Amino acid sequence: MVELQNARLDTIFHALGDATRRQMLHELTLGERTVSQLAEPFSMSLAAASKHIKALEGAGLVRRAIQGRQHICRLDASPLAEANAWLRFYAQFWTTRLDDLERLLRANPPNPPNPPKPPRKQKLKGKA
Repeated sequence: MVELQNARLDTIFHALGDATRRQMLHELTLGERTVSQLAEPFSMSLAAASKHIKALEGAGLVRRAIQGRQHICRLDASPLAEANAWLRFYAQFWTTRLDDLERLLRANPPNPPNPPKPPRKQKLKGKA
């Protein structure tokens, strides 16, 4: 079960690891888009866009329906809940660690810095 969950998270994070795919997901939050519409902002071929969409589909983040010759994509954000749950654990870990650091720093305040010493005047040799 753990290996299956790890593989699923790997697929989700792989899909999210690409800026183009993240932008495509953002576009899909605004509503359904065709593959052409998703490809347009990137000036990429439909084949390249389709590869990105397949990665998103593999992660379960996109559902594609075929209507005639058009492929309509829509967002399925439910896999993001798994990724968010995984990230929340580490957010809690770091929050706890930072709280511990704050308590430590408040209990042991740093010594105030020594004031700088005034520069010494140098005597010039041979001058009266």
